[in-house]
Amino acid sequence: MSSSKTNGTLFIVSTPIGNLGDITFRAIETLKSVAMIAAEDTRQTRKLLNHYELSTPMMSYFEHNRFAQIPKIIAKLQSGESVAVVSDAGTPGISDPAYRLIREAIDKEIRVEPIPGASASISALVVSGLPTDRFLFEGFLPPKKGRKARIEKMKNETATIILYESPYRLVKTLSQLEEILGNRPAVVARELTKMFEEIKRGTLSDLISYFSQSKPKGECVILLGKDHTNVYF
Repeated sequence: MSSSKTNGTLFIVSTPIGNLGDITFRAIETLKSVAMIAAEDTRQTRKLLNHYELSTPMMSYFEHNRFAQIPKIIAKLQSGESVAVVSDAGTPGISDPAYRLIREAIDKEIRVEPIPGASASISALVVSGLPTDRFLFEGFLPPKKGRKARIEKMKNETATIILYESPYRLVKTLSQLEEILGNRPAVVARELTKMFEEIKRGTLSDLISYFSQSKPKGECVILLGKDHTNVYF
């Protein structure tokens, strides 16, 4: 299906995960040229816009207001204006509600265009030292119900597993992973691209011990290997 000539374009714009220099020229030009930026947190995005001296209007679009905001964004696109979607950091649509808007735009035959850039999961994977030929992105585990069942499903997975986690639940999650999956080789990458970036490698047991004594700060990426084959920690 081809999009209507009168529709604007929905741009999915990747933004820095920490260091404000990690943005493409194309992303800046896109944020400058669109009629509106739909931001997960307008306060966070304002810092980025101020840094690059951009004055594009913003509107809030996040998980809890998506039902009210999606029709407004679609209406703007159907009027011929283009909109950029950004998350707090990284690539929209990865563990955030951007995909709901994208689905609606596709259903309305509106052009959706990716503006590639930073991603915490890929950044962590390539420096982890774990195999990169196959990987499984699991995102955030359920905070309560269904958490253990989700981990159980990973038992026979041979690819490197990537998870996102809050620093407040990191030790709990590492402990549950070890309890259910065994003491696998693992990596925790936190504060990626920022001043206090830390990439800690070892086994799950090693990481539990370390982060129990050194309380983590900042969002964390957990990576799990299957076994010690070709892993030199």
